[in-house]
Amino acid sequence: MRYALFGFSTVLGMQILGMHLGASPVVLSADLDTIQDRGYVVVAVKDSWRPLGFIDEQGELVGFEIDLARQLALEILGDSEAIQLQPVSNLDRLPAVIDNEVDMAIAGVSITPMRQRLVAFSSPYYLDGTGFVTHQPTLQSINDLGASDIALLAGSEAVAQINYLFPFANLLGVSSYQQAWTVLEANQADVFAGSASVLAGWVQEHPNYHLLPELVTVEPLAVVLPKGTQHDSFRREVNGAIAQLQDNGWLAERISHWQLP
Repeated sequence: MRYALFGFSTVLGMQILGMHLGASPVVLSADLDTIQDRGYVVVAVKDSWRPLGFIDEQGELVGFEIDLARQLALEILGDSEAIQLQPVSNLDRLPAVIDNEVDMAIAGVSITPMRQRLVAFSSPYYLDGTGFVTHQPTLQSINDLGASDIALLAGSEAVAQINYLFPFANLLGVSSYQQAWTVLEANQADVFAGSASVLAGWVQEHPNYHLLPELVTVEPLAVVLPKGTQHDSFRREVNGAIAQLQDNGWLAERISHWQLP
């Protein structure tokens, strides 16, 4: 599916990849030489955000960002299995890097000015954004929303944009994607606004739902890396690998494989 950014003529599209499960967590955020001497990289990931990172039917940790983590290990250390995956909650994605518990985080983190004060980011590997999901067949575009009931995460950065674009809509705040599902299933809202990457997984699990073809925000996802000059070489390695994966089509192929927008 190709997304259009509402209010702009740009059609969004980009690409991504993966990673692996290892032993118990180790506390360290290391420079490149230390990582190479150690022989593996420690990466914070999501395990409940299909298709970015999730546990499949066989109990394996898989997904687009899992693939990316593995590929980065291959590019940096020459072995896609030279990696230790550490699932984290949303709140712990940045602290895991800041507190030196992991070398990097590939966990659905978008670049924002506030976050850039705390951590460093790689070049983007995917353009995410706020999209809409619904099970109502009459809703095929955001132009159909009008005075609809729109559920969205309370406190989301998209609230102001959605309120501006849909002044006649009724906005209903929810605390989680699970609550949004409950609200939609009970027909207490017409659509839910959330991260397009996560909504893609929603549609994969529940094919009676569909994504509207527009985004109302653009949010580049990137690898979270530690700040500090001692990490310059590691950051250059990560950025160089992402650039190569973009140029050789690897990211595009993985995005297509995981059916991301």
